[in-house]
Amino acid sequence: EVQLVESGGGLVQAGGSLRLSCAASGFSVDDYAVGWLRQAPGKERERVSCISSRDAVIYYADSVKGRFTISTDNANNTVDLQMNNLKPEDSAVYYCAMGPSNPVLGCYRYDFWGQGSQVTVSS
Repeated sequence: EVQLVESGGGLVQAGGSLRLSCAASGFSVDDYAVGWLRQAPGKERERVSCISSRDAVIYYADSVKGRFTISTDNANNTVDLQMNNLKPEDSAVYYCAMGPSNPVLGCYRYDFWGQGSQVTVSS
């Protein structure tokens, strides 16, 4: 019953912005950890950001700190990722994923994944 549906990906020029949204069903984003991860050709999967309202956890990879902002919209049960000042190296397939969280480990495991959304940043 758990489902994650992404929207907002696309093609932008360097320096531009995109807003990714992950619509969750089957669970409340207020009770679990939801993360954004990305994978580019020839690279390993990278954890971009994660949020857990229950355990007061917010995580950003060093490569996106100051440019990306993760937030929850509890009314719509979505998790959004605002991406500003995009760079060509941000180009990747972006996935949202859900898993448990605890106050010690934070976002430590992902059990369900969205379909992925392509983000392409041109120079």
